[in-house]
Amino acid sequence: MPDERRDPSRPSPDALLDAARREESPRGRLKIFLGAAPGVGKTYEMLTVGRARAKAGTDVVVGIVETHGRAETEALVEGLDVLPRRRIAYHGTELEEMDLDALLARRPALALVDELAHTNAPGSRHPKRFQDVEELLDAGIDVHTTLNIQHVDSLNDVVAQITRIRVRETVPDGILDRADDIEVVDLNPDDLIQRLRDGKVYVPQNAERALLHYFSRGNLTALRELALRRTADRVDDELLSHMRANAISGPWGAGERVLVCVSEDPRAPGLVRYAKRLADRLHAPWTALTVEGPRSASLSEAARDRIAEALRLADRLGGEPVTLPGGRRIAEDILAHARASNTIHIVVGKSERSRLFELINGSIVHELVRGSGSISVHVISGEAGQADPAPRRGVATAPAGAAWAPLPYALALLASSAALGVALLLQPLLGIENADLILLTAVVAVAVRLGLGPSLASVVSASLAYNFFFLPPLYTFTIADPTNIAAFLLFTLVAVLVSNLAARARRQAVVSQARALATERLYGFSRKLSGCGTLDDVLWATAAQVAAMLRVRVVLVLPEDGTVAVRAGYPPEDRLDEADLAAARWAFDNDRPAGRGADTLPGARRLFLPMRTGRGTLGVIGLDSDAPGSLLTPEGRRLLDALTDMGALAIERVRLVEDLDRAERAAETDRLRQALLTSISHDLRTPLASVLGAATTLRDLDEALPRDSKADLLATIVTESERLNRFIANLLDMTRLEAGAVAPNLSRQDVAETIATALRRTDKILCGHRIAVDLAPELPPVALDPVLFEQVLVNLLDNAAKYAPEGSTVTVRARRDGAVLRIDLLDEGDGLPEEDSERIFEKFYRARKGDRVRAGTGLGLAIARGFVEAMAGRLTAANRRDRSGAVFSLTLPVPAAGRTASDIAA
Repeated sequence: MPDERRDPSRPSPDALLDAARREESPRGRLKIFLGAAPGVGKTYEMLTVGRARAKAGTDVVVGIVETHGRAETEALVEGLDVLPRRRIAYHGTELEEMDLDALLARRPALALVDELAHTNAPGSRHPKRFQDVEELLDAGIDVHTTLNIQHVDSLNDVVAQITRIRVRETVPDGILDRADDIEVVDLNPDDLIQRLRDGKVYVPQNAERALLHYFSRGNLTALRELALRRTADRVDDELLSHMRANAISGPWGAGERVLVCVSEDPRAPGLVRYAKRLADRLHAPWTALTVEGPRSASLSEAARDRIAEALRLADRLGGEPVTLPGGRRIAEDILAHARASNTIHIVVGKSERSRLFELINGSIVHELVRGSGSISVHVISGEAGQADPAPRRGVATAPAGAAWAPLPYALALLASSAALGVALLLQPLLGIENADLILLTAVVAVAVRLGLGPSLASVVSASLAYNFFFLPPLYTFTIADPTNIAAFLLFTLVAVLVSNLAARARRQAVVSQARALATERLYGFSRKLSGCGTLDDVLWATAAQVAAMLRVRVVLVLPEDGTVAVRAGYPPEDRLDEADLAAARWAFDNDRPAGRGADTLPGARRLFLPMRTGRGTLGVIGLDSDAPGSLLTPEGRRLLDALTDMGALAIERVRLVEDLDRAERAAETDRLRQALLTSISHDLRTPLASVLGAATTLRDLDEALPRDSKADLLATIVTESERLNRFIANLLDMTRLEAGAVAPNLSRQDVAETIATALRRTDKILCGHRIAVDLAPELPPVALDPVLFEQVLVNLLDNAAKYAPEGSTVTVRARRDGAVLRIDLLDEGDGLPEEDSERIFEKFYRARKGDRVRAGTGLGLAIARGFVEAMAGRLTAANRRDRSGAVFSLTLPVPAAGRTASDIAA
């Protein structure tokens, strides 16, 4: 909301700061060529501007442009520096995408990037092209790009309603808001349809289908209006920023805006409806404004409720309700807001005050007309015959005077009496000249502490006392000296003015203090919500805060299994009666209040109000109180709206986190399932096919085969069967690890013996490699499970055989390193990618090594680490420093003297 408090002759600090931030930012500039539909010429216009910039000496590079075979577009690309596209293999095909890394390395002054809403191929750095563009902008590269209006996220539902087609590729609205320039590329619908028929947009078969569905004249006209309106909103914001940064008082008639003034007058709803009709005729945004002046605190509950109802009506009709704290005259506050928001039309109700009242207090209507300048003021009589509505059940209708209490007036008279006594006592010392100041001090004190009414009573009593005790003839109310008459009148006038100013300052201080307290409590509530990690915590915190600040009983009702149910309450509540449940269900289904004091189901005990965010209604909040009258004052309703909005956002945040967790788990589950299916369909079938082929050959050609061939086939069967057995064992071992069923049977073992056993088991796997064993003498025994530890070594050796070239050396080295025994397994392969040193221990993950990778499930290293950690050890991977290759380091604690293996396990 604009700052109406600032001096209109000075620039807005916020606008200047925003302009300075834009100028000093190293971020590149973004220009979007926006169109209503494909084929309007966005890419053509972007390339035309790019060629002009290149001709002027700018370094322009085409990041990616889709010409779709259009000859005129391809002609514009010729002569520009075109970056080669990156090819990505996907499901047996090759997809072409913009090479973001190459473009960043090339670092041109301007990059042309077509189709901002495009979804990148799997395996790209970013899933969406607009994220690529943001990275380019962050690198200081200017970007020109193209976008159709149907791809804007907030307009997705509107476009689907118009065209009956839901667009899946969208960009956030923030991209358009952050753009430095938006150029609308517009084309008449008839001309676009003709271009489509001429084959300049789609190929003929696609063009015919598009003409029947998407490219109808009505659809194109509606999309065209959406594009122009979205751009007009952006231009309007830029105009306001320019006016504030340059201290232009305005308004400028570049766009229409309507402001309706709302008060406690019963005709306020009629004014709101008139403003709505006027805004619709002008196709303009509109605002309903109420100013909380000094007299707002003295309004009755019924009057304040009428103001709140008028603002809620404006909200329902599509206007923006605004409550403005009054610090000056009300007319000045209204005009300041109108000029700050570039409002062209002000709607105000015709005054029905008496002429005498307007002479004493002034007329807001006359002041608006005199001070409006170029703003049009619409003075409306309102809907005739509107009176105060019949009071709803539980709504207090007592007039303001019913709250009169005698105690403040008695205290005011007591203060005047005390001041009189002090003045009489000090008269011999101070003289009669200072007696009026002592009495005036009492008047000011009463005004500050007790308000306007008691201060006026204090003025009357002080004036009479000043006349009776200090003006001759004394002890009479007669004034003999004409100069004393002037002194008496001047004293009374000063006392009235000072008491009025002091009372007004007191009211503003009370209102400011209440607002500061509410703001502080809202801030504390937001801090509390930010620390809530579960839905129950958020609901409990919201219910407790609303109950504490509004002094009501609260229940929070959320959807559950096709209906609604109580999820939290303060005091604790777990069920609703039939009337309340029906009201809660109706409020949730219709997104409107229901229950006590509402228009729908008023017989319910509670008032139910919807809790909503941008994604829709999340639930309802129910309020109840034993106190008679209205549940909520207008201030209470605004406070409740703030609390429920914060609670609803926190609920949505928790649910989004839960949705994200579920999505991540589902993606991980799907990845593991795909990897497992790949292993079963390929890695397990390969040895099975070898076994089946060798066995079939032996069966069918047993007598014809020589002895050596039979031996080779039998060796193949044995080798592939062992390989198949290892794969199945790995799957079973991983199942045991994930189920927590691995319980190592620890005992002191000689590591050298276990290493020798593992080498014998992998003799066939490592037959193409040289084996080097380097064991330090007198290795201490360590606590381990020999079966699990042997499997760890077998998996590590098998991994080395896969990734090290044939003829290379695989080294097993063991040393004592302080309190641990360290076993290193080194190979002479290509080593590990830096980013894979930890990922290789994930299930089904395998580092990519080209054609040298042998079949496997990707579970061996994950199982090895799981077994080692079960034995209180540690397994890590790194690259060798002396040469290429990987080194896997396994450490196990060495038992201290007197400690048993069970002690280590514990």
